[in-house]
Amino acid sequence: MAIEPAGTADAAAIAGILSDWIDATDWMPRVHDRDEDRGFGAFLIDKTDVLVARDRAGRVVGFAAHDGPVVHALYLAGDARGRRIGAALLDRIKGATGRIELWTFQANSRARRFYAREGLVEVEMTDGDGNDEKLPDVRMIWQAEESHG
Repeated sequence: MAIEPAGTADAAAIAGILSDWIDATDWMPRVHDRDEDRGFGAFLIDKTDVLVARDRAGRVVGFAAHDGPVVHALYLAGDARGRRIGAALLDRIKGATGRIELWTFQANSRARRFYAREGLVEVEMTDGDGNDEKLPDVRMIWQAEESHG
C-alpha cells in the first residue's frame, strides 16, 4: 500500500468511497446525491490537503482530507477496513502536524473506537445542529506529547 497526495484524477474514487459508505450506513441520511458527492471530492482536493491510500494495483482504497491538524474526512473502501490503512493515514497527518482534531458522528461507534485506539480523546459533544446531517456528533483531539530532554 502507498500513501500519497491526491491528484485531481482521484476525485471520482474519493467520492465513490464516501457515497458507498453513506449508502451502507443505515443511520446516515443521504443529504447529497452521488453527483454532489463527486463535486465534493473535487472540492476536497482543491481546497484541502488530501492523502490517498492505494493498493498494489493503484486503486484508491482510502483517503484523508485535512487542513493542517483539522481532519475534515477520513473514509476507507469497505474491503480496506480493518487493515490499519486508516491508522497509516492518521499517522501521516500526526507526523506532519503534531496534533489532530476532528468531528465524527456519535452513532459511528466503529469510528469512535478506532480514533480512541489511535489516541484521540473525546472533548465535546453536540446535538448535531451544526452539521448538514443534523446528527449528534463528537469532537475528538490528539496532541503529540512534548519531549522534555
